[in-house]
Amino acid sequence: MIRNLLGKQLLFLDGAMGTQLEAAGLKAGDSPDVWNITNADLVRNVHLNYLAAGSDIIITNTFGCTANKLAHTGYTVEQIVPNAVANAKMAIEAYSASAAFTVSKPHFVALDIGPTGKLLKPLGDLHFEEAYELFRTTVIAGAKAGADLILIETFSDAYELKAAVLAAKENSNLPVIGSVTLDKNGKMLTGGGVDVVVALLEGLRVDAIGINCGFGPEQLAPYVTQALNVSSTPILLMPNAGLPDYTEGVPQYNVNPETFAQLMQQNAENGVWLLGGCCGTTPVHIGALVKNCNKIKPPEVTCKNLTVTSSYSKTITFGVKPVIIGERINPTGKPQLKRALKDGDYDFLLREAITQIDQGADVLDVNAGIPEIDEAAVLESLVEQLQTITDAPLQLDTANIGAMARAMRIYNGKPVVNSVNGKEKVMDAVFPLVQQYGGVVVALTLDENGIPETVRGRIDIAKKMLEHAKKYNIGKEAFLFDPLTMAVSAGQDSARITLECVRLLKEELGVKTSLGVSNISFGLPNRNILNSAFFSLALDVGLNAAILNPNVRSMHQAIEAYTKGESAPQNAATDALLGKDNQFLHYIETYGGQQANDAVKTKDSDDMALNEAILKGFKQQAVHCVQRSLEHNEPLDIIEHELIPALNTAGQCFERGTMYLPQLLMCAEAAKSAFTVIRTAMGDRANDTIGTIVIATVEGDVHDIGKNIVRSLLENYRFNVVDLGKDVPAHCVVEAVQKHNSKLVGLSALMTTTVVSMEKTISALSKSAPDCKIICGGAVLTKEYAERIGAHCYAKDAMAGVRYAQQVFGVV
Repeated sequence: MIRNLLGKQLLFLDGAMGTQLEAAGLKAGDSPDVWNITNADLVRNVHLNYLAAGSDIIITNTFGCTANKLAHTGYTVEQIVPNAVANAKMAIEAYSASAAFTVSKPHFVALDIGPTGKLLKPLGDLHFEEAYELFRTTVIAGAKAGADLILIETFSDAYELKAAVLAAKENSNLPVIGSVTLDKNGKMLTGGGVDVVVALLEGLRVDAIGINCGFGPEQLAPYVTQALNVSSTPILLMPNAGLPDYTEGVPQYNVNPETFAQLMQQNAENGVWLLGGCCGTTPVHIGALVKNCNKIKPPEVTCKNLTVTSSYSKTITFGVKPVIIGERINPTGKPQLKRALKDGDYDFLLREAITQIDQGADVLDVNAGIPEIDEAAVLESLVEQLQTITDAPLQLDTANIGAMARAMRIYNGKPVVNSVNGKEKVMDAVFPLVQQYGGVVVALTLDENGIPETVRGRIDIAKKMLEHAKKYNIGKEAFLFDPLTMAVSAGQDSARITLECVRLLKEELGVKTSLGVSNISFGLPNRNILNSAFFSLALDVGLNAAILNPNVRSMHQAIEAYTKGESAPQNAATDALLGKDNQFLHYIETYGGQQANDAVKTKDSDDMALNEAILKGFKQQAVHCVQRSLEHNEPLDIIEHELIPALNTAGQCFERGTMYLPQLLMCAEAAKSAFTVIRTAMGDRANDTIGTIVIATVEGDVHDIGKNIVRSLLENYRFNVVDLGKDVPAHCVVEAVQKHNSKLVGLSALMTTTVVSMEKTISALSKSAPDCKIICGGAVLTKEYAERIGAHCYAKDAMAGVRYAQQVFGVV
């Protein structure tokens, strides 16, 4: 029933559960989820208060209810989730029977799912399918218990968000809302912004898209506007009651109910259909929100008709500018690449990818289709490897449906899928995958009868494909139609037919188009000249994307001319393409004797320096570079003059916002690989480190993402890191500092309930190890509070922690 109301009726969610339970006595280290059993009456009372305030949707007290987070409690997901759903339902029944229930309207129970607290591979240690299984268990328990919808919220990693959404969609029939938390720059932890979130979640077909937590409504308003501009799906907003400050470990939020309601009213008037609150919002906040907004009718949710592909941190919208799809990771006609695929030489494949990106490719075509390998396994592995070194969206190029399914499932974003055609059997194999995982489909205008010779025949196939796609609820915005580029040497009308198809696909059907440009020149000399001329002509008639070799300069010149409004130049090449040069005699006479020199060479192993290998995240290449450098340089000189400067450059890029966490961690991994070789060369000297740092997540907190990132970077800067793990009591931290005589300790906390543990740990350290400097960080902390409780430094991110460590140990 609620699915019919989304985007049609303004719906109010409740506010913060955690801060309400803290006020009721929840102590640091206690699991709020366990209270569904041990203090059920208090949980139901919180629900009841929000219902009385006007909430339509009650969110279950299950934010931390995944098996890994509950492991220390002695309870299971299957025990807690049914009780949590029952508590919400009982509160609704009690409210409906009370005197306060004066307006007859339905109420709904949303199963709350929060993140696992871990980073997924390759950045962390949790596999995608392991995360999926954790969420799957929670979803099944919630659906069985009678939840009305699923709210997946406060996610900061697009990949983990995808795992949770798939678990919800594949294991229940409930409506699904996906919501993320953003930093002050409007980015998730892994670098994606609002456009990335919308592309991913609309591809996965969620029922609403949300932004929650992190900041108050005023700070989140610009990102809500961004979402409204690109989303064809209803938007949810659940901000905090501002930013927290702490008094004796208790968070105090600075946005009062009246101000909160006024700011939320503006968002409703702009088009937000689901409104609620996160940390610090009380029943009074929600009551003021309902009073201010219940008469508002937000603007209608409209289809934006955007054809968008995405990676974990970048979107490409077709139709804004010509999109270059790099064709070089395709074994057809490339013996060296075939050999690399057979041998598992990913370093060669990754270098080919980076060369294309450096030369201006927007999207990378990825094909592993050779008979001698397990294509599905290799394509999956290749996609994973590529996404560690580039944030360019990928085009998954395969005729193997099994390989396509595996690659689409583990792809971190919304891919381009190459390809489908008008054969009914093919459409019925590919379209369900697009429906399940999302994607932009390259659609070839051929069917059971082959490739039509006429323009009208190809347009008719396109129409047939669009009609068939409706069965899977796939709209025309999900297509890039390829009317097929046939070699002009095999038929002089080939180019003209294809160009006319491109024009009519745009004018008659309103769809986006793509072409494999280089097919046009098979069998003729100086192919790049003919290819770039054909590309120019295709751009003139409305081509949106082209699969081509981005290392060819003339292709970029064609785009530059098009962007300046210049038509394709008339020359021997265009005459050949337009059928004005019989038997290509003029073209061959003009270009047949010329040397082709238009291509850029891919760098081989010996061309790349160590700092470049590290900055691009090439682990194998970094090892090769160090081995080469050790032939002429001392190990310590390599560390001081090559490895550390490369890490510093990466850190500076991260701090400037030109590099995001995934790339930073891949740089760290490449540096670690290089340092392993150096340690071997150093022998006994390898144990020399700058100093020892103790790090821990404080008692009661089971999150260790931030701590693990800091550890990885510190180790690369030659610090010896003693990692005590998570949920670490204060006395254990003190004992470790004393045992290792550490000059610096790093403490992390992510939960508001564990801030008091941070203060307790710092107090213990100040008494027992007064000479030890303390650095702290975590989403719930502020610089002011960190200073007030005695920390010497507040680290807003991992690189800030490294910088302070260098300062403490006198290396900067």
